[in-house]
Order: sequence, then C-alpha cells, then structure tokens
Amino acid sequence: MIQVNRIYLIFNRLVTKKFLVDTSGETFKTNCNMKRIYIVMLFAALATITYAQTDDKGYQEGAWVLKGVTGLNMSQTAMANWSAGGENSIAGNAYLNASLTHKKGNWLWVTNMVLDYGLSKTKSQGMRKSSDKIGLSTQLGYSTDNVWFYTLMGDLNTQFAKGYNYPDKTHYISNFFAPAYSNISVGMEYRPKSNYSVYLSPASTKMTFVEDDYLSELGAFGVDPGDRFRMEWGAYLKARAELIVMENVNLITTADFFTPYSDQFGNIDVNWDVLISMKINKFLSATLNTTLKYDNDVKTFEDNGEKRGAKVQFKEILGIGVAYNF
Repeated sequence: MIQVNRIYLIFNRLVTKKFLVDTSGETFKTNCNMKRIYIVMLFAALATITYAQTDDKGYQEGAWVLKGVTGLNMSQTAMANWSAGGENSIAGNAYLNASLTHKKGNWLWVTNMVLDYGLSKTKSQGMRKSSDKIGLSTQLGYSTDNVWFYTLMGDLNTQFAKGYNYPDKTHYISNFFAPAYSNISVGMEYRPKSNYSVYLSPASTKMTFVEDDYLSELGAFGVDPGDRFRMEWGAYLKARAELIVMENVNLITTADFFTPYSDQFGNIDVNWDVLISMKINKFLSATLNTTLKYDNDVKTFEDNGEKRGAKVQFKEILGIGVAYNF
C-alpha cells in the first residue's frame, strides 16, 4: 500500500505541471494538458503491480495457446431540424490484439499481433482516418529454469493507409510501410508467468523503412533525403502484461524502449500501448485504447511552418461495441 501511495503522489505532481521536452539542443514547452495521459499510465502501472503474479491459462506443454480480444466499435449522431445546431456523424474502428504461445521442453515461442483501423465521417469534414496500426512481433527463447530465457526477438510496426495532417488533405505525411519500424535483437527475458514478461537486449538493431518516393525525398522519419532505409544499433527493453484486473475487465499493455549507441545515447524512443476491455453483457463491451509515443527522429512543425523538435505523441480511443475475448 505504501508503494501505491508513493506512485500516486509522484503522478499527482506530474499532472499539475506543464510537460517539458528537450530535443536537438532545443527545449520547449508543450501546452497540452497531460493529466489524461498520466491517469491511463497510472492505471496500467497499478494494475501491473497488483496483478502481475496472476496467471490465467499458463502454458500447455506441446500445444499452441491462442488468446486475446477482437471487436468492432461504432458511434453515430443523427439530427433533423435540430435548433441547437450540430451535424450528422458516424465513426467506427475494428481491432485485434492477440498472442500465440507454444512451449515444448525448454523452448518457448511467442508471437503477438495488433491490428487497428478506424474511420470517422462528418458532413463538413468528410471521411477521415482515426486509427491505423499493424504490429507483429515474434520471439524464440530457451530456458533451463522456465523463468529466465535466452531470447531472439524480431518485430515489425507499420500502418494500412495514407495519413494526413488534417485539415490539409493535399499532402500526406505517412503511408503503408512509410514508415515501418523493425527491431531485431538478442537478449534475456524474465517471464515468471505466461502472461507477464520483461525483455532486455544490449544488442538490438532499429531499422526504419520509408517505402514511398514522396516521403523519401522529404527525408521523413529520420532517413536522409532520397534514402528509404536507416539502421541504428542500440539497447532495447520491452515489457508486456495480459491481466484480468477484475471481473469482466481485461488489460493488455506493451511498452517498448530503445536508445541508440551514438551521440544520442540516453535519448529514449518510447512506444507504449494499453488496451482495456470492459465487458458490459454477453454481446456488448467498452474498450479504452491508448498509445503513447516519443521518437527523436520524428520532427514536428507549427501551423506557420516553423520546424520544431520531437514531441510526445498521445492517442486515445474510447468506444462501445461488440467484442470477443478468447
């Protein structure tokens, strides 16, 4: 209980202050309120601390164990002669978050997949993309005590379709495999339970692909103008938990951290996903999906075109729809 109170006090101090980012020798303030971000982070951290030792299914020797959640969320607003104003809108997203585990003897093979795609449409703004993600990771580990695993890991992260910096729909800022990020690493994984793990690699490669002529010429996502590929050597840390927080409430969270062995060592790239699925009844479910990112190679621009440094990126999707846990 003392640890929980201490964490709460730390987060409470953070959410009452403005967030500072220091990058490329430039320090600037972000005026956005970070309270919502830290509330989600606090919930995920406390759930992990409290329930990390639970194990819902465990391993099945020689068998393939598939588990996860998939679903479809929808929302709609319809108006007719509404005196207070407003406009019709419709939005939806489909998602999948799954893991496949196979254990045989001292060997353990784990594969995780995350898919998410969403659209929204209003009369004034037309169709816009609200979420877009493809994530795949696989790892093979060998252990003599079923807790510590010598592990080889690889992953790939990209998106389905073009992305725009709305309201500008003329110039896209991302596309399928532009960017795509891949990490290949060798390290040690601590896995005391089948649903909870921490992986550390001192020998990791971060590869950035920009397989689009337009974005490549711009030198987007840290590649040199005209190039389509960039590789960095560094250290890599990954933590993942699949938890039953309480009855009918499931949480899946994955956090990735990478720092290069270069003059930017200590400047950490972060990718933290949280999916909370709350079952309402046999057919309906509410989901909260958040992503927090920081990548020093992804620069930002002000509305006037002035180039600034990298910023903390945060996305949240709260929806109600049909979901299936397996």
